[in-house]
Amino acid sequence: MSESTSETINASMGEPASAPATARLRGPWTVETLARNGEVLHRQRVAALPIRMGRAYDNDFIVDDDYAASHHAVVEAGPDGKLRLRDLGSRNGIVHKGRRIKDQLALDGGTVVRMGHTTLRIRGAGHPVPPELVDRTMHGWEGMLPGGAGIVLAVLAALLVAWLTDSSNDLERYAQFPAAAAGIGLAWSGLWAFGNRLFGRRARLGRHLFIFGCALAALVGVRLLASVVAYAWSIEWLTAYASHAAVITAAVAVYFHLATVTPQFRRRLRLACALLAVLSSILILAGNMQRHGRTADELYMPVLLPPELRASPDVPVADYIDQVGAMKKEIDEERGGTN
Repeated sequence: MSESTSETINASMGEPASAPATARLRGPWTVETLARNGEVLHRQRVAALPIRMGRAYDNDFIVDDDYAASHHAVVEAGPDGKLRLRDLGSRNGIVHKGRRIKDQLALDGGTVVRMGHTTLRIRGAGHPVPPELVDRTMHGWEGMLPGGAGIVLAVLAALLVAWLTDSSNDLERYAQFPAAAAGIGLAWSGLWAFGNRLFGRRARLGRHLFIFGCALAALVGVRLLASVVAYAWSIEWLTAYASHAAVITAAVAVYFHLATVTPQFRRRLRLACALLAVLSSILILAGNMQRHGRTADELYMPVLLPPELRASPDVPVADYIDQVGAMKKEIDEERGGTN
């Protein structure tokens, strides 16, 4: 039988020539249960409409929620060929965008509703999916190798600090500093690994250890490099504001920790860490002004290194005495202003 003949027969029987609404909708349907952050917790496929939803076992989709009715709602085809969600007289109703719907709600693939304490979304088989994401999780940087490298970096950085600050040849500090660095690294990385397991489904302890080791080595290296450059060329502001370099290094480390937990929000995380670094620097400057009356961390450069590292020309004694006199005058004026 031809298509035109079929339409003629349907018209003679009093049926519309066009297909019914249910035929124009593409099935099967997938009912998704969502977490608060939008992540899909569970998917169930339903073959055809209508889709009855509720706690009772005779429903097509069982809502395992004490705040949902036995027969809470039904999804059916509307006269316009679109999905309609209709409340079946439940006590708590259906909530969409913070408001309870009065009668029924038109659904598309992005409509999210709440029944009781359960968040749901319904999509047809033809709903488009986003393109495949580029895998930026770097699975090779997981496990024992990066974790061991992070511990080694932390221990070496601690040994360097112990050697630079050793003034009494105390051998115990060469054991205490590495042990403290390893213990702090394990505790710090363990907290991030717990968050990674909670929000990212995998702990990735080795990678978090590697990030900690790199951050600690960077902190020590930046501090040492700033001291050497400041001493060699008499650039005092490098040590006077060294805390801000530490803040930037810490912010970068926190970013890599967060990007390991939730790599899909890298842009937001970069912005958040940058704002955190700026806020921390402002608080440091304000704290220095409140305590010392100046924005610098230190009044003078307390770095003593071998004279061979000096690249600036020597200052004559007379010029040095003039500088000391000017400094004494400023100090006397400050003392006079406070009395």
